[in-house]
Amino acid sequence: MSLAGKSAIVTGSTSGIGLAIATALAEAGADVMLNGLGEAAELEAIRAKLAAETGRKILFSPANMMKPDEIAAMVAAAEGDFGKVDIVVSNAGIQYVAPVEDFPADKWDAIIAINLTASFHLAKAVVPGMKARKHGRIVNIASAHSLVASPFKSAYVAAKHGLVGFTKTIALELATFGITANCISPGYVWTPLVEKQIPDTMKARNMTKEQVMNDVLLAAQPTKQFVQVGEVAALALWLCSDAAKNITGANNVIDGGWTAA
Repeated sequence: MSLAGKSAIVTGSTSGIGLAIATALAEAGADVMLNGLGEAAELEAIRAKLAAETGRKILFSPANMMKPDEIAAMVAAAEGDFGKVDIVVSNAGIQYVAPVEDFPADKWDAIIAINLTASFHLAKAVVPGMKARKHGRIVNIASAHSLVASPFKSAYVAAKHGLVGFTKTIALELATFGITANCISPGYVWTPLVEKQIPDTMKARNMTKEQVMNDVLLAAQPTKQFVQVGEVAALALWLCSDAAKNITGANNVIDGGWTAA
């Protein structure tokens, strides 16, 4: 699944799922623009390490996914440095949990902006170039919550359901231009963010680590196994390859059986 000669933007790609996807694309031969928030020195170290390990041109954009003008500027910068953008993976996301009557309006707005609207602005910016070249890959990272709901996650569930609908719509619009648009919907993925939640949950619920993992985090996943970031990255790589040129408008679920019932 060579991506030699291709270039990509992966948002939210300085850790976890996003970094794994960016790494897989670079290892397959693509030049990649990373994106995320954090300390400048840390971000530069991540960029430099990936460039050294893969030999690809690795750039970084600090674009804020809540700001459409910064998203457009990121795409313009990538097109300027790479000459084109063949692949976009919209992965940046945030979460907040609260009953609907207590859900802060600013948290709702931020979750919708980053988890849903940013994907619209990113697609809007890259599609003209993709259409002109008759080739493109758009991959939006959704969630098992694009198919099922959980209480107290109204904004996140709404955003992920909306992301699937948006992806299906542009897949139809772009079907005759050699451009595919797909979602990946993971269940619980083992990331540093998830790992950091375990000690607090152990304390709050008076549980062992194993109980937290099996009875809380993995309660909905029949396999009782976390999805690994490399599995999500492998699926994203496949969707970006020529092997998946006829896969479009699909919600590709990787959730250990969560949504099977």
